[in-house]
Amino acid sequence: QVLIMFGSLITRGLLLIFGYVYPAYECYKAVEMNKPDINQLRFWCQYWILIAGLSVFERIGDAFIGWVPMYGEAKLAFVIYLWAPKTKGTAYVYDSFFRPYVARHETEIDRNLSELRTRVGDITLVYWQKAARYSQSRVYGILQYIASQSAA
Repeated sequence: QVLIMFGSLITRGLLLIFGYVYPAYECYKAVEMNKPDINQLRFWCQYWILIAGLSVFERIGDAFIGWVPMYGEAKLAFVIYLWAPKTKGTAYVYDSFFRPYVARHETEIDRNLSELRTRVGDITLVYWQKAARYSQSRVYGILQYIASQSAA
């Protein structure tokens, strides 16, 4: 049991290093070149788009299939596959799966995001107004208390 937990901890650490830290550094180098290579920038943008999507599905996957043997190791192998130059994994996954799916549903995605922005804005405004009213009443109460103390 302890070995399994220790192995899981190592796998998660390696996933952070090889899935995020190393790619982030390579992306930094691509951005900071004297003459940035557009193909390198495109590659890293596609990589981070895929990682963002995988991060969402990872939360769901961890809850339902995290118990499967070698699940963590498979995630680690997959992120290495994505950025490894010999496999061209990012280009394959992005061009074969992600881009066609998003292109097919782009209008619907844009509409849903627009509705979400509107709803979030409306909810934020309501709570901001409630917080402002509450703050005003608390400040007013404090000022009344101070005034009553100085009058006494």
